[in-house]
Amino acid sequence: MWRGGATAASAARALRSRLIPDTSHHPATALAPIASPRSSSSSSSSSSSGPTIAAAVPAVAEATAAAAAVSRQAGSVSDALRHYGRCYFELSKARLSALVVATSGAGYVLGSGNMVDIAGLCCTCAGTMMVAASANTLNQVFEIKNDAKMKRTMRRPLPSGRISPAHAAMWATSVGVAGTALLAWKANGLAAGLAASNLILYAFVYTPLKQIHPVNTWVGAVVGAIPPLLGWAAASSELSLNAMILPAALYYWQIPHFMALAYLCRNDYLAGGYRMFSFADPTGKRTAWVSLRNCLYMLPLGFFAYNWGLTSEWFSLEASLLTLGLTIGALSFVLEPTPKTARRMFYGSLLYLPAFMAGLLLHRLPNEQKEHNVTQTSEITGILYGAEQQDEERARQKREDRKPSRIHSRPPVAYASVAPFPFLPVPIYVSTQGHEL
Repeated sequence: MWRGGATAASAARALRSRLIPDTSHHPATALAPIASPRSSSSSSSSSSSGPTIAAAVPAVAEATAAAAAVSRQAGSVSDALRHYGRCYFELSKARLSALVVATSGAGYVLGSGNMVDIAGLCCTCAGTMMVAASANTLNQVFEIKNDAKMKRTMRRPLPSGRISPAHAAMWATSVGVAGTALLAWKANGLAAGLAASNLILYAFVYTPLKQIHPVNTWVGAVVGAIPPLLGWAAASSELSLNAMILPAALYYWQIPHFMALAYLCRNDYLAGGYRMFSFADPTGKRTAWVSLRNCLYMLPLGFFAYNWGLTSEWFSLEASLLTLGLTIGALSFVLEPTPKTARRMFYGSLLYLPAFMAGLLLHRLPNEQKEHNVTQTSEITGILYGAEQQDEERARQKREDRKPSRIHSRPPVAYASVAPFPFLPVPIYVSTQGHEL
């Protein structure tokens, strides 16, 4: 049995040697597979599909190149959007514009009644933001050369050449017109007029005046005081005496704020060619006294707000304490006019304004004039509606009277004859007019 198994094994080896040649003697055919009908058919199909694959290679290459071009184009568009978005952000002075929007929104809330129109508030803030962005952009368009000379402003989009003046002017014009139109559409003409006048005052009066006379600081304070009036006008469609509290606070607040800034950046402003009040005051005494005087002007504003019915009595106390703190900072600047005390007063002014506006909004009372106007308007509307209803009722009654009557009265037995009943008397009929027949 072992020999039979060996014989079978030797026969298998012989067959294998015939089918698979020895790699040492036949190296060229060492890797050649055994031919079979299936392998031959697959080889013929692969040889026939060779030209198709070769023809598809250029199409794949073209598609890859097109995808790469689209990717590069998308990247360039994204970079362009990012670049111009950053330029528009800097041209608009977004942080300063946000402060303007905050004061305008506060004015809107103060001018509202018991209920604040959220949609109107949002439209007013959006329109104010666009107008402020336009004014700030025009300011930089007119001051390219001056900004290029100052360390604080030389990296802005226009002095650095990141955007052209014509492009910036188009941006300013478009957002300015859009903001004014939005206020006229969603608020009223008074608010739109205040926005347009403030843009003109800032861009075409205050901006050139900065290079002519130090009075530009007071003109700029007027510009900063108008946005609260804009918000009040948008809410109530009118301006009253108690609408002047927040604008007055903003006007007097800006004087010590910018006096401290001009004192700290005196050399930079001088290099830029601007005429500031601090240039003619090397010791800083006059600058400090002007700051102190305007802080004292703000002391009675809290009492006026309470006396005129704008806020509760608590705001009178809080506003007096806030103003007293700012006045102490200005007094320290007067006693020792140094950059340290000027910087302390500057930072104090930054804290004062949001605290003052927050107190106004927290302790505000509804605008009685707005409520009176709403009530009066409702009464007038009701009277007119009632009159219209009466007129309609009279007209309807007249139309009903003019219609011919469709029901004609006739005697109930007019058609009957008395002939069948000769013994009955002839009936007497009464007409509809009351006459006997």
